[in-house]
Amino acid sequence: MEQNVFFLPHEGLKLAELAEFLGAELANPDHADVIVRSVAPLNRARAGDVCYILSRRSRDELATCEASAVICDKALVDLIPEHIPVILSSNPHAAFAMAGGLFYPAALRPVVFSSESEIAPSAVIDPSAKLEKGVIVEPMAVIGAHAEIGEGTRIGAHSIIGPGVKIGRDCSIAAGASILCALIGNGVIIHNGARIGQDGFGYAPGPRGMIKIVQIGRVIIQDNVEIGANTTIDRGAMDDTVIGEGTKIDNQVQIGHNVQIGRHCAVVAQVGIAGSTKIGNGVQIGGQVGIKGHVTIGDGVQIAAKSGIMTDLAAGGQYGGVPARPLKDYLREAAQLMSKTKQRESKPGGKQND
Repeated sequence: MEQNVFFLPHEGLKLAELAEFLGAELANPDHADVIVRSVAPLNRARAGDVCYILSRRSRDELATCEASAVICDKALVDLIPEHIPVILSSNPHAAFAMAGGLFYPAALRPVVFSSESEIAPSAVIDPSAKLEKGVIVEPMAVIGAHAEIGEGTRIGAHSIIGPGVKIGRDCSIAAGASILCALIGNGVIIHNGARIGQDGFGYAPGPRGMIKIVQIGRVIIQDNVEIGANTTIDRGAMDDTVIGEGTKIDNQVQIGHNVQIGRHCAVVAQVGIAGSTKIGNGVQIGGQVGIKGHVTIGDGVQIAAKSGIMTDLAAGGQYGGVPARPLKDYLREAAQLMSKTKQRESKPGGKQND
């Protein structure tokens, strides 16, 4: 790959320094002074790069690896060529993520659109808004009456912070986001074009058509949540919509009114969560999952991509399919269906395999 002009390599760290930062150890102390500057995939890593390996299934990629270090578990050390230094970690994936953040701290937050160090002259800030020291407001951002923004937070260009919104410290609100009727904790990242706090979808059938139900709740976003680009989170109808501490939400996710999501969940792109759903802690939801309203999903549940959730899901389970059922059942049914299809195609007169 050509030199990346958007994210330049780090000035360099010794492997001993990197291992200490990761809470890992060098397999060979003689490699302590080797310098590393960047991260790369296993198959195209070059001198100065750090990469990682999780499985023996990736051993063929080592044939083209020229990395200055590979992060791996002790069980995989025998795969690594002798000339490549090894950093031993019980969780190589997490260690690699930490290394990437150390080398490229700017890439952990939305891209900065201006060099403003304080308030851009073109920003529009209501006189009653309260901004702590160190708040940066980029050009053309709008901050409404009585809004409060904490120290170290950056408000991106053309973003809108509505009246009465409270945003904590060290947050990043990217360009073009809009935040209304919301209370946001510390260390929250909201990416470009996200829409937070608009009214939810609620109507009652009437004699002349649909009658709009007022949405007078809020959105509560706890500390260290990350919300992807073009995701929408509706405010509550009578209660609040709540996103728990440390939860990570991908791009283009729709979260309806009164939804409650627990702590440290992962919600992948294009998931749709209908109103008043309750999701526990540590739940992982695959891409394009649809969740019916008013269901409860227990702690630690894992949901396969493209599943449809129609009923409550018990804590700790793995589920898949439409309607969703235990993942083992779903995979067994899918395998049986594929087997029957192949049998039909192999019969005389049936479709022949290529």
